[in-house]
Formats: sequence, structure tokens, C-alpha cells
Amino acid sequence: MRFTQTELGGAWLIELEPRVDDRGFFARTFCMREFADHGLETRFVQHSISYSSRKGTLRGMHFQRPPHGEVKVVSCLKGAILDVVIDLRPDSPARLQWRAFELSAANRCQLYVPQGFAHGFQTLADDTTVGYLISAFQETTAASGVRHDDLAFAIDWPLPVAAMSDADRSWPNFSG
Repeated sequence: MRFTQTELGGAWLIELEPRVDDRGFFARTFCMREFADHGLETRFVQHSISYSSRKGTLRGMHFQRPPHGEVKVVSCLKGAILDVVIDLRPDSPARLQWRAFELSAANRCQLYVPQGFAHGFQTLADDTTVGYLISAFQETTAASGVRHDDLAFAIDWPLPVAAMSDADRSWPNFSG
């Protein structure tokens, strides 16, 4: 795996290094030793997937409030997404900045999302499946988010929103 730190300190783009032969390829998606060597979380208590049937589906911008913050490692298993993170950490020099990364089944990249970041994505293809490694158990009372269209961030989504949950539509604008 190749680890590239993004402009938002603590968020990393992880590129797989497939071993290719006439059958296809094999690649590691997680190695405790390599993650630890980069100072990254190595304990993931949940592995989840989401499926979106329609191109333009938007999920986000989610996070869990302290003390239930979570690290996520996100990968696109089928299709393609524009994965977006916002740095909400109070003392971060990148506070309130966002970055977007294309993750797809074709490029096999993963995004390491640290605690204190809001996370979401928009599907760039129909029938898209996204996988997550998550470092903390889901705590419904700590679930939170900010609006995908909040002018405080002005995220440049590539497509009109084709589908979104009522919960994601109802997140408040950022206040602080």
C-alpha cells in the first residue's frame, strides 16, 4: 500500500499495490503494521457496506460527536464515488476546509478519515457499493452531521442530487 497524506492533516489517500498475474490480481486493503507505521488507527470494530442504486445519490455529511468519534477507512467496491471530507477539528489549521477524492472499483483507492471529520459521498455511477472499516461502535445518540449544501463549506458536488435520505436533508448548517 502507498500512503499519501492529504492537505487536511490526518486524512490519507491509500493506494493499493496489486500483484497481477494471468488470473487477475491480489492486493492487501489493510495491514496493521503498515497503518501503525504511519501513526494510523489499527483497531476497527465494525466493517460495513452501503449500496446505492442511482448515480447522483448523496450520503452525508456524517460524523459522531465526542466521545464517540470514529476513524473510517472508505473504499469503493463497485462503481465510483466522489468522497468528501470536512475537517471539523477545533484546533486544526485546516478547520472547515474540505477535500474530495474519487474512489472507484477501477482505481482501488481508499480514504482514511480521522476522528473530527465529517464524511460523505456522491455516487458517480449506478449500482455503487462502498465499504467502510470503522473504529468505534455506532452510538445513535452521538450521530450528527452538517448539510451537504452548507455555504460555510461550498462543496462542489459534481452532479445534481438524485437521491438522499430525509435524515441527510435535515442536518443543520454548521454552527461552530
